[in-house]
Amino acid sequence: MNSGLRLFFPLLSAIALTAGLQSCGTSDAKDEKSAAAEAAPALQAFALERSNLSSNIKIPGELVAFSSVDLYAKVSSFVKKLNVDVGSQVQEGQVLAIMEAPEINSQLSGADSRLKSQEAIYLSSKANYDRLLETSKTPGTVSQNDLDIAFARQKSDLAQLEAAKASLREIGNNRDYLTIRAPFSGVITARNVSTGAYVGPTGKGSELPMFTLQQQSKLRLVVSVPEAYSAYLNGKDEVSFTVRSLNNRKFTGKIVRMAGALDKRLRSQHIELDVINTDKSLLPGMVAEVNIPLNSATTNFVIPSTAVLNSTKGLFVIKIDNHKTKWVPITTGRSEDGKTEIFGELNDGDTLITNATEEVRDDVTVPAVKIGK
Repeated sequence: MNSGLRLFFPLLSAIALTAGLQSCGTSDAKDEKSAAAEAAPALQAFALERSNLSSNIKIPGELVAFSSVDLYAKVSSFVKKLNVDVGSQVQEGQVLAIMEAPEINSQLSGADSRLKSQEAIYLSSKANYDRLLETSKTPGTVSQNDLDIAFARQKSDLAQLEAAKASLREIGNNRDYLTIRAPFSGVITARNVSTGAYVGPTGKGSELPMFTLQQQSKLRLVVSVPEAYSAYLNGKDEVSFTVRSLNNRKFTGKIVRMAGALDKRLRSQHIELDVINTDKSLLPGMVAEVNIPLNSATTNFVIPSTAVLNSTKGLFVIKIDNHKTKWVPITTGRSEDGKTEIFGELNDGDTLITNATEEVRDDVTVPAVKIGK
């Protein structure tokens, strides 16, 4: 055997050995991958269904008097007597203050005199017309023109009489304005005048109201609800709230008024609750923390919050379709107790992965899925 053959056979044996080792390595790798795939745990999933998610939001609100009014003097006058002060409990129609204006009495006397004078003029013109009318029944005694003039005079004097009566009533009403009465039952929360002070619709003494009257046995709780939650409001909902200054004591009220439009500046809806406050423990101006229930009138898709994938590309859920994953874009609504409302191109009964992560890529085959509730 020559030297070339002696070199060829060892080389051939080495190549065969290397090929055998590579074949064994590839087979072992395939077996390991197959075993790993069989050993991989099944993905947890659930069937998508609709339900009504009940949640609550906490929003600050302000307590205001159910009725509040600033009382001013209608006519220029001086304060003669004050019957109430700050903190006084008053009833509807109660006299709060009495003013005096001597010129009004003089005006009233003058108006009364003018009325009596006009009554006399009217009675005279009426008697004159009645006589002419009776005389005219005899042909040729009174011309029709004289009769018409007498009738017109009577009507004119009657109009002047009515004007005099109206003037007297006006001055009488102005005199009644010298007595300030409570328009409703409540509490005097401010007094800005003293006895002898000048008050009136204009001039010094009228910049501030004489009194501020508030009704406190019943209060309004005013809340501004953000636009995102406006659709969930119900005008019949019972609402609870707490007041920090009263050691977080709990109170209840009912939504009775809704603005029906959003505030242009705050993009929120103004709502009001009526709060009974017979014990006067609540005061106008207090700030409350309001717990508002959000109950949708329709059912939506509600899923575990862990099924929402928040990636750099947006919000998704991972749907299993024909053993393949599909990232479905969604938008979310409310979240409460580990549940989240979602909206997207989904249908009842779709299979979604319970714990969505970016490790579960889009459009890959899923070896095993375990459906749970």
